[in-house]
Amino acid sequence: MPRSSLSQRLALCLCAFLLLLAPSAAQAAAAISGIEIGASSVTLRFDQPVATASTFMLAAPQRIAVDLPGARMGRIAASGGLIAATRHGQYDPHTARVVFELNKPAVVSDASFSPDHLSLTLTLNPVSENLFTRAVRKGRRLFGLDDAKPVDARAPQRGGITVPLDPPKPLTVPPVTGARGTKRPLVVIDAGHGGHDPGSQSTDSSHKEKHVALAIAREIRDELVASGRVRVAMTRNDDRFLVLGERREIARRLKADLFISVHADSAVNTSARGASIYTLSEVASDRVAAQLAAKENRADILNGIDLGGENNEVSSILLDLAQRETMNISSQFATILQREMSPTIRFKDDAHRFAGLIVLKAPDVPSILLETGYISNNDDLALLLSKDYRRNIAVGVRKAVEIHFARRLAGE
Repeated sequence: MPRSSLSQRLALCLCAFLLLLAPSAAQAAAAISGIEIGASSVTLRFDQPVATASTFMLAAPQRIAVDLPGARMGRIAASGGLIAATRHGQYDPHTARVVFELNKPAVVSDASFSPDHLSLTLTLNPVSENLFTRAVRKGRRLFGLDDAKPVDARAPQRGGITVPLDPPKPLTVPPVTGARGTKRPLVVIDAGHGGHDPGSQSTDSSHKEKHVALAIAREIRDELVASGRVRVAMTRNDDRFLVLGERREIARRLKADLFISVHADSAVNTSARGASIYTLSEVASDRVAAQLAAKENRADILNGIDLGGENNEVSSILLDLAQRETMNISSQFATILQREMSPTIRFKDDAHRFAGLIVLKAPDVPSILLETGYISNNDDLALLLSKDYRRNIAVGVRKAVEIHFARRLAGE
């Protein structure tokens, strides 16, 4: 056999062996090309074969999450049937995650790949609240490589390929720092965007909102911790992606007394400048309150108050009253915050605004969204990148927080 021919064969064998050792690399280019939603099914389509998938249920709000190792997301959105909305992103560089928000409780009763593994169809089955809660507790189910039958995620798959999957961590509770004692007020700081979601960016694309927001959020945290008057937690302290509903749910799980979401604004008009504060609009809160009232298991939904013994109508009224009180407290804090920040921070003329922002819709946690300035304006951008400006924001927030809780303690 000629030496050159032998070398070529050895090279081909070596390439094939390396591909077997790293199947995820061979599939890294697979993209989700489409999502089709039927009355009781969801079909995901890929431009290249995807070997496996896993699903798990998430509560508050009720969602179905699908992880796809060896795949990446495209710009896709879909709704219909049991699906209210679709969210997606890269859980890690090698895993795409699709999250389906549900109109009503439902679980994945079956999942099957097409013979060529270019599509995955999930069969959805409406269930009761109790059965959905059980499904959440059961955790992740893995599908693929075995004639679409669910398999144990820890067991080797046919062909010697094992796909390692981390257990779902939809709502990891962040650490709480600051003042000692659980009776101290708890403030949750939310750095907007993160991970694959960069948010807005500067005109030259060199600065992203997710980094600016995190730097300011950390400054606020440090200032509040140094005050020794409150406890503090952050929804994220690194560059990770969080679904909007999960951010507010973290605050609710921690039973926070105040939620502050930090962002940087942007506009097509690059001359737009100034900070602003958003609180929840009254109209936007009604749907959330109605959804919460419809749940059969209402325990701990409002600061530990069990609404389970009340009918839907009574529960809806109680939730609506709680929501309105929360909105009033949020607006009061927004007024204090603007006043305390104004000496050092430039605000827009109409600084206090109202919007139905998802991140503000916790019915029992006073919440505001702080737009710290315009990243699309070069003058504001220079300030946002300035340590002194971030410090001024933090000092203003700290003063407002102290006044807010002093008034709450005095019963004003």
